[in-house]
Amino acid sequence: MSSDQRRRAIYVISDSTGETGAKVVQAALLQFRHERVRLRLFSNMRDPESIVETVDRAAAENALVVYTLVDAEQRVALHDRAARYHVQAVDLMGGLMARIGHWLGEHPVSEPGLVHRLDDEYFKRIDALEFTVKNDDGQLPRNFKHADMVIVGVSRTSKTPTSTILAQKGYKVANLPLVVEVEPPQEIFEIDPRRVFALWIAPRKLMEIRRARLTYLGVTGDENTYADQRQINRELSWARDLMKQNEGWRIIDVSNRAIEETAAQVIKYYLQDFG
Repeated sequence: MSSDQRRRAIYVISDSTGETGAKVVQAALLQFRHERVRLRLFSNMRDPESIVETVDRAAAENALVVYTLVDAEQRVALHDRAARYHVQAVDLMGGLMARIGHWLGEHPVSEPGLVHRLDDEYFKRIDALEFTVKNDDGQLPRNFKHADMVIVGVSRTSKTPTSTILAQKGYKVANLPLVVEVEPPQEIFEIDPRRVFALWIAPRKLMEIRRARLTYLGVTGDENTYADQRQINRELSWARDLMKQNEGWRIIDVSNRAIEETAAQVIKYYLQDFG
């Protein structure tokens, strides 16, 4: 008999990847001479018949069964078969879900794979944030075609914070400053115009924001035109013309909107067009 055959087996049966069950078992095995144990993983087990067959194999091998099944019917099938053939079985999920359900006063959704779906959502947000940081302030126009959304607007219309909020929700966002009489990069005109969201702001509101910004930076003097009302009017007039020339661009007035409200409006328009 080989050394592998002499080692006792633990079967981990899961309706998803089985990673959760395997990690718990491995953590527990650290307290024992676990070189005497081999772990066998049976993932995506969602058919009661397949589960029963696997328990039969465990019975023939005198293996311990550890299972993470969220569906009650599957758990009952495994439990009954294990009891019939005197297979020791440990339910890692059922008891905990029952306790939590009793505590919350509601039933679990019993849907396999939710942990990994959450992981996928997490990594999607990370990718979106990395993309958005790299494509802030018009840095890489060639990436506009890879963005879910491109935010445009003159300086101090909250393009970057709006982009960040959208990225946190999993959208890849680029943003582009509109500078008076400077032709935007050609890439902005080559993408679906419904992906372009133009932030508009009232002149007086923009003046207040820019003056507050200059004060914060300690910049003084009338020679600075950044917050000059005539300069602002000129910028906004030019930007407005550009926005109107590009049919399909969604224009959003951010004058009296919180950043979160602007992001919500962008998402609303986006979902209307792309679902």
